[in-house]
Amino acid sequence: QVHNTKFYERVVSGGTLAFGESYMDGWWDCAALDQFFFRVFHHRLHKKLPVFSYNFLLLAIAAKFKNLQTKSRAREVAYKHYDIGNELFRKMLDSRMMYSCGYWENTDNLEEAQIAKLDLICRKLKLEKGMKLLEIGCGWGGFAKYAAESYGVSVTAITISEQQAILARELNEGLPVEIRLQDYRDVSGKFDRVVSIAMLEAVGHRNYREYMEVASRCLTDNGLFLIHTIGGGHDAKTTDPWIDKYIFPNGVIPSASQLSKSWQGLFVLEDWHNFGLYYDPTLMAWLKNFEESWDSIKADYDETFYRMWRYYLCASAATFRARYNQLWHIVLTKRQNMSVYQAVR
Repeated sequence: QVHNTKFYERVVSGGTLAFGESYMDGWWDCAALDQFFFRVFHHRLHKKLPVFSYNFLLLAIAAKFKNLQTKSRAREVAYKHYDIGNELFRKMLDSRMMYSCGYWENTDNLEEAQIAKLDLICRKLKLEKGMKLLEIGCGWGGFAKYAAESYGVSVTAITISEQQAILARELNEGLPVEIRLQDYRDVSGKFDRVVSIAMLEAVGHRNYREYMEVASRCLTDNGLFLIHTIGGGHDAKTTDPWIDKYIFPNGVIPSASQLSKSWQGLFVLEDWHNFGLYYDPTLMAWLKNFEESWDSIKADYDETFYRMWRYYLCASAATFRARYNQLWHIVLTKRQNMSVYQAVR
């Protein structure tokens, strides 16, 4: 339902950024926003919008000539997204505050899906008591707590978000877990296992190789490295202008070819598991929690934020439902590791 007839001119001249902003401004509505976006992505209708809008060109030029994910720029996503309020995420997510895709193989419940995901990662890493684990991008500390309590490992976990670090330290108090406010490029030490959950999307194509080199440097010769990441179907250097401006500044979804090239000479691919369709129910569960909790948190936000957040969650769910985006678990080892890896599902 279009409420402002200037909507059409605005979108034609401004592309996807104008499309999202016009929704935030209340210029149009849709009773089932997620289903609308599913049809858009399923039929690739977003490709019909102007590609060379002014904002898209600025973003593309910037990505071509400079590193959008330097140490200083990398912190922008923390300020704009992860530090906007722990209470928002506490109400929206599961009890462990896992802000990544759940594993819905044998459940229809968000809480159980996230526990299943955590345990799946631990089993894929073949964790054993006494091991040292590095977590690159720890969120609010939910995985670190689960691994320390359930598998008896010691965890060094890093984040660039001050708000995440505060809550993660509280959550893991008394456990063999160290939460560091640190960029991944500054990590040192040796670990039996390395894991990175929903962080690679913030690394950027210019930095994939350095990210892999850091993991290789920190991993013992017989260790395992697991990456949990959203994956795309083409070699992207930028993201959608609306997403970049309002949700994940400087983020970009990696492709299979970009990642496989980035680890050449460093790692051996042991397992590649895709369960992207499970991100759809994860995001829809977050949307349900967000909408049901809005009255208790809305004093800290406004109606524009509410529409922005709904737009983000619904559009994101649709990209996975339409199989436009995927969710990958990638297990890597060093070539010095002579053990046969038995894949886990």
